[in-house]
This record gives sequence, C-alpha cells and structure tokens, in this order.
Amino acid sequence: MPTAHHDTRRTPTPPLEDPVLTSLWELRTPTSPTDPTDLPSDAGTVVVGGGLTGLTTALLLAEEGEDVLLLEARHLGAGTTGRSTAKLSLLQGTQFSQVSRKHGDGVLRQYAAAHRDAQAWAVDLATTEGVTLEQRDAVTYANGASGLRALRREESAVQRSGLTVRRGDAPELPFEVAGALWMDGQYQVDPLALVAALARRARAAGVQVVEGARVTSVSDGTPVRLEVRRADADAATVRAGRVVVATNMPMLDRGGFFARMSPQRSYSIAFELPGRAAAVLPRAMYLAADQPSRSLREASLPDGPPVLLVGGAGHATGRSRPTSDRLGDLRSWTAEHFPGAVEVTAWSAQDYAPHHSLPYAGPIVPGNHRILVAGGFSKWGMTGGIAAALALASDLRSDPQEWRDALRPWSRHELTGLPSSGVINAEVAVAMALGWVAPRSTSVDRASAAPQPDVVRRSRFCGLRRGSGAEGSAVCTHLGGVLTWNDAERSWDCPLHGSRFDEPGDVLEGPAVRALPTPDAGSPRA
Repeated sequence: MPTAHHDTRRTPTPPLEDPVLTSLWELRTPTSPTDPTDLPSDAGTVVVGGGLTGLTTALLLAEEGEDVLLLEARHLGAGTTGRSTAKLSLLQGTQFSQVSRKHGDGVLRQYAAAHRDAQAWAVDLATTEGVTLEQRDAVTYANGASGLRALRREESAVQRSGLTVRRGDAPELPFEVAGALWMDGQYQVDPLALVAALARRARAAGVQVVEGARVTSVSDGTPVRLEVRRADADAATVRAGRVVVATNMPMLDRGGFFARMSPQRSYSIAFELPGRAAAVLPRAMYLAADQPSRSLREASLPDGPPVLLVGGAGHATGRSRPTSDRLGDLRSWTAEHFPGAVEVTAWSAQDYAPHHSLPYAGPIVPGNHRILVAGGFSKWGMTGGIAAALALASDLRSDPQEWRDALRPWSRHELTGLPSSGVINAEVAVAMALGWVAPRSTSVDRASAAPQPDVVRRSRFCGLRRGSGAEGSAVCTHLGGVLTWNDAERSWDCPLHGSRFDEPGDVLEGPAVRALPTPDAGSPRA
C-alpha cells in the first residue's frame, strides 16, 4: 500500500483527492514491504497473515521450538491492525452484553478472562520492547434513552464476567450525554509500533518473515501444500506440517466461515485542534452505545501536537453508496462539536462480526489440526487477536488456557448464532440478487463532477468502467458477487462477504485471493 512521506499535519486532507486513505499510524511510521526474501519450500508451521494475530501466533510458536514461516500478502500491519483505533481495552462498547445475550455466564467469564490475559501479554510485550503505552480510562457513553438501556445491560454483563465498571458522566466531552460506564486503567497504543516490536521479537526467535507473498490455496494432506504468488513471479509451492490462517476472515472456503460472519467497514479521521480548542481534547477513550456511533481518543504525531481521533459511520462492506458520505458524516459531526478542528488524515478499517459474537481459534473443520484459523474479533482485535494466538499456542503445548473453550470453532457455542447466521445469509442473497438484477447508474464525484467507475451489465459478462476507459470484470473472484464502487477509497467492494479490490483489480481484502480478470484474459491475474 502506498504511504505518505510528507507532513500533512496542518493542512486539511481534501476529500477524495488522494486515492488511498492513510491511517495516522502510517503517517507516524511509514511502512512498505522489506527487500524481497527467498521463499522457503518447507516449514514446520506456516502462519498466513502479518497482522497482530499472525505475528503473535508466529512468535509464540517459535518460542515453543517450532520452525515457523510467516507469509504476508502485502506488508506487516497492512490490514486491520494498522488501521484500527488501537484501544487495548477490556471495556468494549456493548460487546459483553452481546455475548451475554447468546451465552451463559460461564462463557461470558471465559471471554473476559481471554481478553484480560491478552491485554496483560500485550502490556508486557510493549514494556519489554520499549513501545509507548498510554494508560487511559475507557468509557462507553449513551446519547439517549436507547443508549441508557444498553448501558444497563452492559454494566450487568461486565460485572457478571468478573470485571469492574462504574457509572458516571462524561464531563470532558463538549456535548451532553445521557450516562456513561467507566473502566479505569486501560491502554491506548500505536498499533504499528506494536507490530514492529512483534516482528523484531519474532525474527529473533527464528521466524522467517516473507512479505509480498499471497497464499492463494491450501491443499490438505501430509504435508499441507500452499500455493504462493509473488509479484512478477510464477506460483510457488510451500510444504508445511501445519498452517495457521490468521487473516480474520479465512481465505479458505472450507468451514464456511464466510457464511457465519458479517464484514463491517468503519472510518476514522484524525483532527488537530489548534490554539485553545486543544484544551477540549478528551483524555479518556470513548465509544457510544447508540447512534450516532462515535469512537473518540487522543493520539499524537511525532514532534507534533496531540490530535483527536474520531471514528464510526460503519456499514456492511459493499452496501453503502457513496461511501464518501460516511466520511462526510464524521467531518460534519466533528465540526459541530469541535469547532476549528483541522483534518490531518482519514482512513478506514474492515472487521468481521461472527454470528455467535465470539472470536474463533482452532481447526478449520472439525478434527483437522493441520489447518487452523483465527479471526472474527468484532472490532476488538487488539486483545482478541492476541487471545486467539495464546489459545493456539496453548493447544500446541497440550496445556489449554482455562478460558480456551470460548474460542473453539465447531463447539456448541455456534448453535446460538444460527438465527444471526440466517439473517447474515439472507442479506447476502439479497445483495447477490440486486447486484445482478437491479440497474445501476454512473456515480458522480461531487468534488470534480467527473464520472466515476461503475458496474454495467452485459448479458452474462459484467464489466467495469475505469478512468482510462478500459474495461474488465466487476464480478468478485470469490463467489461471484457484483462489486460496488467505493468512491472514498477508490476500490471495488463485494457486498456478499467483504472482498475488496483496488481500481486496477488487485486484491485488497479477502476472502478472495485472485485479482479481477480483464476481458481478454483467460483467467484472473494472480
């Protein structure tokens, strides 16, 4: 992913001029793939995915004496990890009440213990590696009556989980709230600084890290065989005793995880508050329990003033047009409540919400311990991803964590998600039908009044218009959903299971693993 190397701190980012939204963390620590590394043909364990989950898993397994190879399609931290709001918090909006609604108190306590242990592990790593941690209180606040009801449910669930919260208000916010829950002593961090520390530790422990290596298939057997594609190179085969797919949404269809999770896109903008306005920067980390859903926290740029992070405006991936309106909502809301705010940068992230509200870490299909998966963190991957890695590592030692059962896929816990799964798949069916049947009109960039790419139906071929006038398929290479144009990020997004492609057609997000084909191509580009 291209990164910004220029200083944009005091100049607002004009909407829609830059084709790539850049996170604050990427401004702080510009990243790109390391120099090309030889791809080994054999490894004991291959970890697929170079985010927080994959790196932690690779490190823990290497420390157990495993021969570990980590493969990342782009560069370390390029996915959700490097684009999160990076709250290491055990107070998670209304997540505990969602878990409580579908599971008993035993599972609720296991969920809390998993995230508590993960937070402690992350704090220890950051302290040891010199990564700056800022201890802040976490606050879930209510805008109105529905939010207050949600707070009461959340307070009860958190207390039954064994954690402690207190009721209060939010006096430092420049707008009225109906109530708030507080949890003291949580943390915020730069996620790419944490990624860099993990990468150093992992390499020191013997992990081979190969960036720019996209896994396109995994064939079960002894050994497991992975097809790996790199830029301008033929596909290569890597053999492994075990594979851990740590890509949040597995890039493998086995297990049908794509049918059990909802892909969610959300947005963040960093603002500088010049002069006296900086005095109203909130010190705690805030998240709304009701609409409008907003996430607020303070952060900083190197050698620069503190900035305000405003997040929210989420939607199901590929099902909101135009997506630029979502960023517009955040800008308007911030201008109302923080007058004088100057935009620094804007970005987005993708998360996955499982049907049963629990993350998963374990076999991709029952009984298959050669191919493991981890993901489904419901926007709380800073602790959830580490918890998944701890669970997988404890399985290797045959010494499972006390809370391990809450994260097992294919357990009885999945049954509680069946109604939600039905809703998820009904929405997918509607999105599939609308994509192939409903007419579409060319969208217009309001900033330039220039026609933007859009989907057009051509009998059994679906094409896309690009700025150059060239055309190619706008059908997702995963399961055939008709893609929608994301004008905020200049990408093609699938409304079925959240796959995303850049404007030329290369994969940005899975579960798709192959690029979009052009009309004269016999098969999709690798």
